[in-house]
Amino acid sequence: MYRSLNPEHITRTIAQLRDRIQERFPGSGLGKVAEELQQIGNEAVARSQWIARPLLPLRIGIGLLVALLAAVTLLALAKLNVTKMWESFSDFVQAIDAGINDIVFIGIAIFFLVTLEGRMKRRRALKAIHELRALAHIIDMHQLTKDPEVILSGGPATKSSPKRAMTTFEMSRYLDYCSEMLSLIGKVAALYAQRFNDPVALSAVDEIEDLTTGLSRKIWQKIMLINQGRGK
Repeated sequence: MYRSLNPEHITRTIAQLRDRIQERFPGSGLGKVAEELQQIGNEAVARSQWIARPLLPLRIGIGLLVALLAAVTLLALAKLNVTKMWESFSDFVQAIDAGINDIVFIGIAIFFLVTLEGRMKRRRALKAIHELRALAHIIDMHQLTKDPEVILSGGPATKSSPKRAMTTFEMSRYLDYCSEMLSLIGKVAALYAQRFNDPVALSAVDEIEDLTTGLSRKIWQKIMLINQGRGK
């Protein structure tokens, strides 16, 4: 029961986080990012289910093509004049060389067909994971200007300084929401590798986990500064 991620629980948690952000910061850009994460999460559920299912029509077509290649190969071997091959050494070498080339090409063709389904699923998974990577960087952009030291210690603003109207409590909640969103991005990415044992996809999911963990670590450093400032 607790050995796999539940897609419904993930999307429900994202929806709840979206509502919390919009209620705390109505009309904020972070709320719009949360809406985008909600949409991507819903799409991830459908995509991951498609990736986990066997593509039966494709498998049947590939099976027929492989059988056809095997039949053509056997037919060619049956028509091969073995007696003529031994008439001279040069004919024998040429026949062996041609046979090896045919076997290699047929093997490559069969390998291409057999791995086609996995490559199609991998391409779709990597495209979706790339969207999650971009969204993680967007969340990081939203927290860049949230500097707790400015609120805690003050200081004159310049003409190009961003507007900072948040209290320490509001900034702490804002940063916490960013961290939660990054964590949920990692969970959404994990859906693609949960029932798809592809090394390339698994590596991409691990990269997302490393990225979101690193970005979240920076955010929590800011939250710790805010908490320390409150305790003074």
